[in-house]
Amino acid sequence: MNVEIKVPSPGESISEVQLALWLVKEGEQVEKDQDIVEIDSDKATLTVAAEADGKIKLIAKEGDTIEVGSVIAVIDTETTGTTPQRKKEPKAQTAEPQKAPAPETKPTESRETPPPATALKEEKADTELILSPLARKLLKESGATEKELFDFFKTYRIGKEDVSFFLQNRNNAPAPPAATATSWPGGRETEHQKMSMLRKKVAQRLISVKNETAMLTTFNEVDMTAIMEIRKKYKEIFKEKFGVGLGFMSFFTKAVTEAIRHFPKVNAQISGDEIIRFNYVDVSIAVSAPKGLVVPVIRNAEMMSLAEIEKAIKSLAIKARENKITLEDMQGGTFTITNGGVFGSMMSTPIINPPQSAILGMHNIVERPVAVNGKVEIHPMMYVALSYDHRVIDGRESVGFLVKVKEMLEQPERMLFSAKDPAEALLGL
Repeated sequence: MNVEIKVPSPGESISEVQLALWLVKEGEQVEKDQDIVEIDSDKATLTVAAEADGKIKLIAKEGDTIEVGSVIAVIDTETTGTTPQRKKEPKAQTAEPQKAPAPETKPTESRETPPPATALKEEKADTELILSPLARKLLKESGATEKELFDFFKTYRIGKEDVSFFLQNRNNAPAPPAATATSWPGGRETEHQKMSMLRKKVAQRLISVKNETAMLTTFNEVDMTAIMEIRKKYKEIFKEKFGVGLGFMSFFTKAVTEAIRHFPKVNAQISGDEIIRFNYVDVSIAVSAPKGLVVPVIRNAEMMSLAEIEKAIKSLAIKARENKITLEDMQGGTFTITNGGVFGSMMSTPIINPPQSAILGMHNIVERPVAVNGKVEIHPMMYVALSYDHRVIDGRESVGFLVKVKEMLEQPERMLFSAKDPAEALLGL
């Protein structure tokens, strides 16, 4: 019996996908529920499993754009396919060196030992001369070689005038060209790679944001001293109690949710002729995945503790790295945070994630001199950027929101109310 493998629907409004990667080969034996292929939609990557045991026949090719419901493979349940070859692990070498076999006794043969390659290179280098085009032409017409010319001057007796000429001109001689260290092969080849469905969708969305929104960006800087001191003091206790590390993203997420409470327009969206305001904050976190940028969502971040936020971020990051992010993980979202600082970015203008109205960009932390109470001190500073849709958010709200985020981060106790020990209460210790 033949069992057809069809492309499942990744979600509503998606009519076609791209076959990204076959996980099996033509004619191999597959087992039921074994992942056999990865397909890309314009929103996520998902795997398709075999529905029966048997020999597989591949119909579609990698890179093909296929309609949802199309047959991409057939499994013959009555035939046994070839067993996939597994790579053998190299055997560990023994610690004891092997003894070399005793050399066999053979009659000696009179052969000249060839000179080593290095000696040949040196000999060639010694005979290289810098000749003018006219001198090279004259030498060629006479039938003489550069080596003969070199050997002649080696036997030439150097006199006083020659040494004087050398001493007067040795500093003016051009230095030999240094070899350029580069990994480029120096060819003129080009490569053509078909865009994935995800990359196509990202490109379309970015263009639409530029064309359909009135996007502006406002900047500020944050003194990260207080947060870094908290992390240094409590990171070990925090990890021991909650099982996750204490990163910067949870502080920024918490600061954003508190700032949105004061400036709710930053959390609003345009839908037709209406502006929708949300009484909750679903924070989208931009994550770099193997196949491109994905933006999974942390639901109701305003109700979470730092530990809960860190656990949610860790879970989503692992799923992104393993290409297991689902459409449900990325649907919704009312505000986005992106961290270009992990790649070394000092300042950038992040692009809004539609249909949201704002996105916060984090950057790298650099120690810089700042004025504190009339004195110059060195502090760890970070530039932050807020890109926003001016149709929804006015300048007052955007600047006020970013200033509030700055205040929350520079004074983390402002995120708390009536706490005896603000730092410990914030961390849930």
